[in-house]
Amino acid sequence: MLFRGFWGKEAHLVLIDFSLANYLYSNDPPFIIFGLSHIVGLVIAILLAVYLPLYAKRHLTERKQNLIGSTLGWLVAGAYLSWAVLEIFAGTFSVKLHLPFHLCRAANLMLPLVMMKKNYRAYEILYFWGLSAMLQASLSPDIYAGFPHYHFIRFWLAHNLMVVAIIYATVVYGMRPTWQSLWRAFGVLFIFFIVTIPVNLILDANYFWILKKPPTASLLDYFGPWPWYLLTTTFFAFVHFYLVYLPFQLRDKGIRIV
Repeated sequence: MLFRGFWGKEAHLVLIDFSLANYLYSNDPPFIIFGLSHIVGLVIAILLAVYLPLYAKRHLTERKQNLIGSTLGWLVAGAYLSWAVLEIFAGTFSVKLHLPFHLCRAANLMLPLVMMKKNYRAYEILYFWGLSAMLQASLSPDIYAGFPHYHFIRFWLAHNLMVVAIIYATVVYGMRPTWQSLWRAFGVLFIFFIVTIPVNLILDANYFWILKKPPTASLLDYFGPWPWYLLTTTFFAFVHFYLVYLPFQLRDKGIRIV
């Protein structure tokens, strides 16, 4: 009986894992770029990015501000961590697909340093990464499933809420980037790129979309074929970094933005 019970239990677990794998790799309902769920998700993120930091700054105690900040940090980090755990339980985890060698995943894991520890070095990197790569990814998500699928929610937390968190840290914690921050963020980005190349070659992977473009539509489609889109992306990354720094540069020069 114990033998049969053991195998019965094991069969039940296999059935659960099989169902979980089916769910994780399903696209029901399908994601439609700039469809209703995509637009609603963007609108919610914009409203949170505008009103949550202002409300927290004006009306909440420091303790409550920190609590919200910590919650944002762990929600974003948890988006990637929960995905990795689910892939492991489903038996579908792959070192070619699920390691944190995409920029957004690395940024997700770094965010608690900013939101809980108020680490400035992490902030000045994530300010530029978050308001460039995350913003671009929010506009052209590389997902197949729409709301309320787990992957839609996970992607929203990992990218849209990441932008909200960075703006929150800027407004509520009083952090701000400098001109040196821009170069440090760009330098760390280049190091991340260099480190990811051998990882891709060893694992036969495509982290950071270095070896080919993502399978779903993205802005990279307009940047030319490989390897030229890597150079184009590097140029536009620097331009975007400068644009998100520009409001602080103008303010330092006494120029009112609004």
